[in-house]
Amino acid sequence: MPHSIAEIAAALGTEPLGDGSIEVSGVSEPATAGPSDLALAMKPDYAAGLAQGQAQAAMVWAGADWQSLGLKAAIVAPRARLAMAGLTRLLDPGQGYGAGIHPSAIIDPTAELGEGVSVGPFTIIAAGVKIGAGSVIGPQAHVGTDARIGPGAMLHTGVRIGARVRIGRNFIAQPGAAIGFDGLSFVTEEESGVERARATLGDSSGTRPQSWIRIHSLGSVLIGDDVEIGANSCVDSGTIRPTRIGDGSKIDNLCHIAHNVVVGRDCLFAALVGIAGSTTIGNNVVLGGQVGVTDNTTVGDNVVAGGASVILSKVPAGRVILGYPATKMETHLEGYKALRRLPRLFADVAALKKSVFKDGGND
Repeated sequence: MPHSIAEIAAALGTEPLGDGSIEVSGVSEPATAGPSDLALAMKPDYAAGLAQGQAQAAMVWAGADWQSLGLKAAIVAPRARLAMAGLTRLLDPGQGYGAGIHPSAIIDPTAELGEGVSVGPFTIIAAGVKIGAGSVIGPQAHVGTDARIGPGAMLHTGVRIGARVRIGRNFIAQPGAAIGFDGLSFVTEEESGVERARATLGDSSGTRPQSWIRIHSLGSVLIGDDVEIGANSCVDSGTIRPTRIGDGSKIDNLCHIAHNVVVGRDCLFAALVGIAGSTTIGNNVVLGGQVGVTDNTTVGDNVVAGGASVILSKVPAGRVILGYPATKMETHLEGYKALRRLPRLFADVAALKKSVFKDGGND
């Protein structure tokens, strides 16, 4: 559905420049924008592309001379990515999930669905479930026995919510997310090689091969308000106490939150993050892609871990870390630079040795 520049500006809390009546039905990069697109030229680097496209209106940077760029209207974006958040929210057409309850959905008679809840085809909602008003449960989803989901939730295709999971308001689960199922909790009848190796820091001798016996997960999962879980990510149930994810945290695709983990408020985890069991993550922690965190440790508030870091021990609040094992970012970068200088150092030492031996031979 088209929106006028004036409508878009109002939604973003700003004023339109030029002809606010111009309507756009989509967004585009400047060079490929058509007459009905809003061009995204939010940095001077993108200005040249406007001449290649056909946009009448653009979102531009603060101070831009938009008229000299050939535009009829503009919206100023002082903070580009924040403006993108509001703009994309306004223009997102959604996945097209239908309203109401699809005839093929299976809903237990004891389940309670709030006002305006929609349920997609082939979805199963088990006994005792409670789902808040305005939630959308997409196709082929499953909500397990006695689960609770707050109002305004969006469960995309194929999401699995386990029994007794508790989820707050405005929850989003991308396709294939699985929340509230058994984690990696196993034991052997006698001391295992893993236990011995951990106790001795390397020696696993003297242990015999054994079968693994499951420890069942009784703790389920507790998720706060405004949380998002990415596609094919998993949050395991706690063993005795629940695994917890705090308000406002956002977890990307293909992440794994193991049993008994506690994640604080407003954390941000990129793809392929893995957090091992019984670890506590503080508030406002950012973990880059492929970051791994060992079990039974603590990561303090406001920590930032660069991509592919491996956290093997406690990290104090506010630290920026990188590497394997993760250390202060500046320490890691100094070590990396030193490693790159080693070949030259070896060559210099070899040349020096050759010179010394040659000089010694002349004596």
